[in-house]
Amino acid sequence: QVQLVESGGGLVQPGGSLRLSCAAPRMILSEFVQYTVGWYRQAPGKMRELVADIRSGTRASYGDSVKDRFTITKDNSRKKVFLQMSSLKPEDTAVYYCNFRRGREEYWGPGTQVTVSS
Repeated sequence: QVQLVESGGGLVQPGGSLRLSCAAPRMILSEFVQYTVGWYRQAPGKMRELVADIRSGTRASYGDSVKDRFTITKDNSRKKVFLQMSSLKPEDTAVYYCNFRRGREEYWGPGTQVTVSS
């Protein structure tokens, strides 16, 4: 079983920034690099949606609502995935989930709350 540990959520004012982190501390590096890693979010009463992901060896992809504001990065040496969020809006308020997938395998972090409010 893959353990994913998220951190970095919190309360931020509109226009502010946050950085989310997702670590896979028990995963060996040779496996970590094989996974597609990403971030999803779910707001109250809404479906879970893709925020951003990185497929092994390819560029990142982003949901339309976060393009040009969010950046996903993957640090293989630290086995971590980051989501830098800027120009945050109230509609970005949601629980953010880290996701690792490889073939039929899929793992989710427990989620971290991001609230954008003045």
